[in-house]
Amino acid sequence: MAAAIEVRGASKSFGAVRALAPIDLSIESGRTTILLGPSGCGKSTLLRLMLGLVEPDQGGVLFEGTRVSASNALQVRRQMGYVLQDGGLFPHLTARENVLLMALWLGRSKRAMDERLAMLADLARLPLETLERYPLELSGGQRQRVSLMRALMLDPDVLLLDEPLGALDPMIRAELQTDLREAFRSLGKTVVMVTHDLREAGFLGEIIVLLREGRIVQVSQDGLASFRRAPADPFVTRFVEAQSLSEAVDTRL
Repeated sequence: MAAAIEVRGASKSFGAVRALAPIDLSIESGRTTILLGPSGCGKSTLLRLMLGLVEPDQGGVLFEGTRVSASNALQVRRQMGYVLQDGGLFPHLTARENVLLMALWLGRSKRAMDERLAMLADLARLPLETLERYPLELSGGQRQRVSLMRALMLDPDVLLLDEPLGALDPMIRAELQTDLREAFRSLGKTVVMVTHDLREAGFLGEIIVLLREGRIVQVSQDGLASFRRAPADPFVTRFVEAQSLSEAVDTRL
């Protein structure tokens, strides 16, 4: 299958801190890829490289065969939807205004925007009247649904999500995980999502990329099965067992 995004020997440091060692990775079109790993492993930096928010120190990123650079990064970002952990909504705008912001700036017609807004509200399971509220008047789960709508408003080719459910309580998180999986399947888009949660990765991901200390440890094409059946490194086993133990403790509380 063709690659939507190709990372070719890309590395990134921030001062003396090496966030990413040289990495090669292909993101398959139309599939959901999860970037998984502990905090500080480089997964969010890798996502930002794909989006063109930061430039690699060496190597490069190709989007649909074109190298991402400072000169075309803005155009590339218009073809990608981006969802942050806290939603990143503007507090002085209503939910509706947040969703429509870029569409208004690009001069989309009112009819096209209204039709798209109604479709996305249905996809995100949000009543249209909720969109008249300001972010502070919404629950955490509602804010993330609005953020998803905003990311999808321009019908992007690729959807990038950086720990979008990390700050939510477990019940809301489980509900949104189910809705996200249904949305990913119905949209058929290329999705790249960052998480440190093994269970979430297995639930949402078709391809799972496990990182550690800025390097790719293992790539699984069959969910979590390869990590358990044929770990590429002792770290893989330790990571899986640690998360499984944490889940077992949670169920006893």
